[in-house]
Amino acid sequence: MTNESMKKIFQTKLTDTSTTDLEGIGTLRFEGVKVFKWVSYNSGTGTVAAVAGSAVVYHGDNAVVADSAADVTMDYTDGLICAGVLQAVIANGSFGWIQKGVAIMVPAFTAGIDGDRMVTIGAADGALDVIVTGALTNPAGVALDISAKIILLDCPW
Repeated sequence: MTNESMKKIFQTKLTDTSTTDLEGIGTLRFEGVKVFKWVSYNSGTGTVAAVAGSAVVYHGDNAVVADSAADVTMDYTDGLICAGVLQAVIANGSFGWIQKGVAIMVPAFTAGIDGDRMVTIGAADGALDVIVTGALTNPAGVALDISAKIILLDCPW
């Protein structure tokens, strides 16, 4: 990737949301060692409202389709592949930023110890749980500090 292909000036703060696509759906933003992605929020079948600091999954798990690679939800019945952590409360159908890399989550992890691989499967909407040994799942990342709710997210983008 060349330097010319990276967006350098953003219209929004990381905690801003919008009813219109101000940044370009799927735009990546690099700040220090953190990476952010501009996404649209879908409350899903269960109408799950967004909660800042919570994990989101790709809505419908259709991440291979260009638009759906930035369509996320906290409704785990509508998807399983972790997309990142919400930076703000995003209204249904609106846009905002998610993060991957080292992130602090709001909900506590369902279980686990430092160093465990975490997944969305088995967790409450917006939370993460320990991966079951031998399970064929899509890991969300590694718990760095369970008590402080710090994770190293390595979600597919």
